[in-house]
Amino acid sequence: MQERPQGRHVRSVDDVLALMDELFTSTADRWTDGAGAAWWDDFYTDRSRPVPFFIDDPDENLAAWVESGGLRPRRALDLGCGAGRNARYLASVGAEVDAVDLSATAVAWAREHGLDARGGATAPRYHVGDAFGDVGAALAGPYDLVYDSGCLHHLPPHRRIAYRRLLDRVLAPGGSFGVVCFHDGFMGTSAPDEQLYLRGGLEGGIAFAPDDLRWIFEDLEPVEVRPMREQRGTGRFGETFLLTALFRRPG
Repeated sequence: MQERPQGRHVRSVDDVLALMDELFTSTADRWTDGAGAAWWDDFYTDRSRPVPFFIDDPDENLAAWVESGGLRPRRALDLGCGAGRNARYLASVGAEVDAVDLSATAVAWAREHGLDARGGATAPRYHVGDAFGDVGAALAGPYDLVYDSGCLHHLPPHRRIAYRRLLDRVLAPGGSFGVVCFHDGFMGTSAPDEQLYLRGGLEGGIAFAPDDLRWIFEDLEPVEVRPMREQRGTGRFGETFLLTALFRRPG
């Protein structure tokens, strides 16, 4: 194989994405050199920390969509699954679930649960690594639900290209895509994409407005876009600083 010339880094879209990763000085926001995975491993190491999503409850919006009959997933993909709370919920309602996270520590935590405590017949299949890189390429699909709770707002803007590419490949015609992200004006940075490169990081996460999501996923039909509803003691996860959205791919 021809060795890459010194100083020449770009001959494909993936090369461009990798080069743009290098513009971020924040280790949490770097995807190609392992720094991001190490940052998230450290984040998940101390399970006693008062992190809102370190509970075992599914997102209230996901449960509402399923329990209203709007979603009946047979095969589901959970992007950025963390400790697996939403993956286990989807398994409990009969879905065959693939769940991916960049952090091996988070996935180890998820695997400790084994079969779903809520009565699911089949435990989720967990995968460690980049859902938009080599790991994602191994996911066969098609999935009638792709779900993301907290991954999109931690992606550098240029990585939305790989995100969209994955959706285009694995989401079944007529399938649903659900996302939970920081809500503009409540949490996360509202800085324009170009400013994030000048500042060298995502400043803890990108905030999105409803129209941002409709534009990014404009080839999908919006079903519902709304703030997450606060939940306390309900067996559901809900924080008002988050935005939820459900889209459907035309059949």
